[in-house]
Amino acid sequence: MDSPVRFILFAVVTGVVTVLVHIYLYRRLFADTSEHRVWRRVGRGVMTVLAALLVFSWSVTRFLPMDATFAVATAVWMWMGTATYLLLALWALGGARGLARRLLARRAPTAERPEDTSRQVGAAPHQADGARVSEAAPLFASGYGATDPGGVSASHATGAPMTLGAGDVATSAARSAGGQPATRTAAPPDASAVGAVDLERRRFLARATAGGAVVAAGGLTSLGVWNAFHPPKVNEVAVKLPGLPRALDGFTLVHLSDIHVGPVIQRRFMDELVARCNALRPDLVAITGDLVDGKVPSLGPSVAALRELRAPHGTYFVTGNHEYYWDHEAWAEALEGMGVGVLRNRHVRIGDAGASFDLVGVDDWAARASGRGYDLEAAVAGRDVERAAVLLAHQPSNWRVAAKAGMGLQLSGHTHGGQFFPFTLAVSAIWEHDAGHFEEEGRHLYVSRGTGFWGPPLRVGAPPEIVKVTLLA
Repeated sequence: MDSPVRFILFAVVTGVVTVLVHIYLYRRLFADTSEHRVWRRVGRGVMTVLAALLVFSWSVTRFLPMDATFAVATAVWMWMGTATYLLLALWALGGARGLARRLLARRAPTAERPEDTSRQVGAAPHQADGARVSEAAPLFASGYGATDPGGVSASHATGAPMTLGAGDVATSAARSAGGQPATRTAAPPDASAVGAVDLERRRFLARATAGGAVVAAGGLTSLGVWNAFHPPKVNEVAVKLPGLPRALDGFTLVHLSDIHVGPVIQRRFMDELVARCNALRPDLVAITGDLVDGKVPSLGPSVAALRELRAPHGTYFVTGNHEYYWDHEAWAEALEGMGVGVLRNRHVRIGDAGASFDLVGVDDWAARASGRGYDLEAAVAGRDVERAAVLLAHQPSNWRVAAKAGMGLQLSGHTHGGQFFPFTLAVSAIWEHDAGHFEEEGRHLYVSRGTGFWGPPLRVGAPPEIVKVTLLA
């Protein structure tokens, strides 16, 4: 299946899912909570606009000025994250309601059997005059009155079962002797009243569920936004690199990945990131792809903050899948002009003649079919296999093969660690190496959770990170 067909199929599927999700949210947040026409009309309008923004924003924002794109993208991505948590909260609260209903149904007392009612009415089934009192079920008050055959009204406001005293028993016996039935019967409840009470109860539960979902989603979204825009956490890891010369023991790399400079992440974020990296005093800075989400003319001024990185052995970059969405060739040229070395299936020597190691870089794994993608064989061509080597690769794919090819350490990203719950669970299930440090047979892999974010500006359960790697001989 070629790329245009895949893109169209993806657009159709995501569009249908988006529409269905917004119909569900309308029903739960608006239709189920009120019958007021204005309220429902507002709900339909709001959900229609939000669904349209999600479906068409990708194509519309390509033709907007950068400032307008920034505003639209921020609104769309924020709503995407909020809608995700609204869905989860509604499902969770609805499931809790259903579970509570089943538990209450199991604990409800069993209705008394007819043979036990003679004890409730306080009279023996047979009287001295041979008359038999009919065995009738007790009457339970539900807000309704009951009238006996003789016209005597019985009020059951207390909800207790109706009982007959001695005088009542005598009257019953007399009526039985005269051929009149002694059974007391309750008037059928008013069906419209019962329906009104049930409807009001369901409406209350729907409002409580919707309100709880809004509060929960708002809280999680706020936490996720704070984490996303908060300065990334610095994680430090020490790695014994096979073949590293003793003179380079303690060599430090700062690893950045998945920054996603674009409509939301711009120059201010980059300036803060560069300052934090410089404070770590690295020997080298490595950026493993997905640096940008836009074209050079729009994002060049923001990415140019990388000129201020200070590392004695330089800054190096390899492409990620997102660079291929935005003209990877143009970005490679622009980055070289900013003083960033771009490793496209090649390697460079880091250090001097006395002590050095190879820094190997490959293009994105997913771009192999494009004719300019991952090519480890080309990247290591002419390299001394006995020398220490660090591989920069956007995706953690092919790690074991790279390790057998002599790569003592691979630095990757791409997964974002799932970025925010519940996608953290999905990524963990899909990727064997989803985030963090892995080691097999003395070979190492570090998968960054990413330094920025893509899509919803949320980080829940997978905080952004700057990784400081110390190489040990």
